[in-house]
Amino acid sequence: MDELRPEAILHALSDPARAAIFATIMRTGCGKACSAVAAVGDRAIPKSSLSNHFKVLREAGLIRSERHGVEVRNHPRWEEVEARFPGLLPGIINAYAASVGDDPRVFQEVPAT
Repeated sequence: MDELRPEAILHALSDPARAAIFATIMRTGCGKACSAVAAVGDRAIPKSSLSNHFKVLREAGLIRSERHGVEVRNHPRWEEVEARFPGLLPGIINAYAASVGDDPRVFQEVPAT
């Protein structure tokens, strides 16, 4: 986490698809398989694009991925990122939520993981 950079987080969450994927993972509070977030709204994300989105989120330090058989489960690293950069993720995710018509106070508290 010492190598975590805020610009990498901002870059990762600047893409609406990645912000939606991360918000979905956060809402569940548990590991989500890649296939469980293969759509953003009513638009399907191609598998190759989905793999790239997860790679960017992982490299930014926002998620960690674990292989379970043929499935890869993604877990949020919210608490770790929040400890290093307090308020950064709630601000970004809540702004994203408001822009897509969700409750803009989705993540005022650190979600339980």
